[in-house]
Formats: sequence, structure tokens, C-alpha cells
Amino acid sequence: MFKLFRRFFWLVLGIMVGWTSSWALTRRMRRVAERYMPAEVVDRWSGTMRAAGSEGREAMRAREAELKGTVSTNQSK
Repeated sequence: MFKLFRRFFWLVLGIMVGWTSSWALTRRMRRVAERYMPAEVVDRWSGTMRAAGSEGREAMRAREAELKGTVSTNQSK
């Protein structure tokens, strides 16, 4: 029984260390990228990402409305 708890402890500890290290590495890499990226690239990239996000949301809403129309049409028959 003690062996089971010991294995569980090391499993949880490993998961926590892995998650924490990946979070810290991601945070550090973003900081480094922001520091070395030219301002005009940041402006252009952020504008492109906002436009892509808006376009994706519009397409999602249109598809959802289309599907809801199909469902309500099928239910009335």
C-alpha cells in the first residue's frame, strides 16, 4: 500500500514540475520574442490576427444560424 502512495506522489510531482516548467518556458519565450520583434511587425501581426479572429467569429455565427434554421425546419415536418 505504501508503494502505491509513493508512486502516486511521484506521478503528481512529475506532472506539476512538467506543467510549471512548460508554463515558465512559454512565458520566457514570449518575453524574448516581444523584446526582439520590430514594432511594425507587431502592429501588422496583431492587426492580421484581429481580422482573422473577427472573420472566424462571423463564419461561426453564420454557420450556427444555418444549422439552427435546418434543425427548426426539420422539427416542424
